[in-house]
Amino acid sequence: MTNLKHSVGKANKAKSTGQTQDEQVYCHIFDAILEQRLPPATKLSEEALADIFDVSRTIIRRALLRLSLEQVVVIRPNRGAVVAAPTVEEAQQIFKAREVLELAITELAVENASAEQIAQCREMVSKENTAFDQGDYGSGLRLSGEFHIKLAEMANNAPLLAFQRSLVSQTSLLIAQYETRGQSNCSLDEHSALLDALEAQNKEQALQLMKEHLQHIRAKLNLTEDGVSQDLHVVFSDIIKKRSAN
Repeated sequence: MTNLKHSVGKANKAKSTGQTQDEQVYCHIFDAILEQRLPPATKLSEEALADIFDVSRTIIRRALLRLSLEQVVVIRPNRGAVVAAPTVEEAQQIFKAREVLELAITELAVENASAEQIAQCREMVSKENTAFDQGDYGSGLRLSGEFHIKLAEMANNAPLLAFQRSLVSQTSLLIAQYETRGQSNCSLDEHSALLDALEAQNKEQALQLMKEHLQHIRAKLNLTEDGVSQDLHVVFSDIIKKRSAN
């Protein structure tokens, strides 16, 4: 079983910043989706999650509702929640929306990105590179998604940022469900090149690089494969062990 020591990064930060319990649970599950530890169609038992996170089922419901609004969780009446499993048609729609959104974000990021934000993104790319080099695919994928969320922060547009969070996590589901395994990761150099274009305020080049980057992600997908479910107690085993040790 892959080491899950990085699985609670956002939620641990949430605790230190005084976020609510349902926000912390949301962060845990959101990270697990980005890291592909919660594949499409995984059943999200309220009872199991409440036990894992040592919170009430009301808190779990609030976190799952928030994730459902971002379209990465589906809440089925009288049957509970599951991680979304996009169809081929839905996958095509998600990528079209992602293309339109990313280009808008890139254009605004060229205009608004600060030197500090670009430096933070370069550090993120370095960590992403290290994760993939060490074979930690889940953490690498999460950092890749967070890179694109950081770009949306650079755009300085709150609605675009909210939409980007949803599409990034939905794309992670598509990769988990449909990606052809064994292909090399090409995003690292592409991320660095995109940051170079942002730093140079070269809008035309940045837009072209983003188009190519999204095309490469799309080209890795084989829209015929299904995801597999995982036991929630295995996915969040690090959280359970940490609580038991306290």
